[in-house]
Amino acid sequence: MIICVCRRVSDREIARHARAGMGFDDIQMELGVATQCGRCEGCARDVVAQCNGVCPSANISVAAGLPASPSWSGQPI
Repeated sequence: MIICVCRRVSDREIARHARAGMGFDDIQMELGVATQCGRCEGCARDVVAQCNGVCPSANISVAAGLPASPSWSGQPI
């Protein structure tokens, strides 16, 4: 999806740069996002935050004390 209409920058492009370790300011300088009208800045910052660990994704783990099912134990059923 296009995030910055003025510079035609997509969420995928922003995410790719963020996953490479760039912060919003670096991405802004590199891609020009949010440098003209500025209306996309909030959305662009949200994409960066989702990709660089500021807003971590959900992690699934097995609760302590619960018996593992056959599919979790790695043993054939």
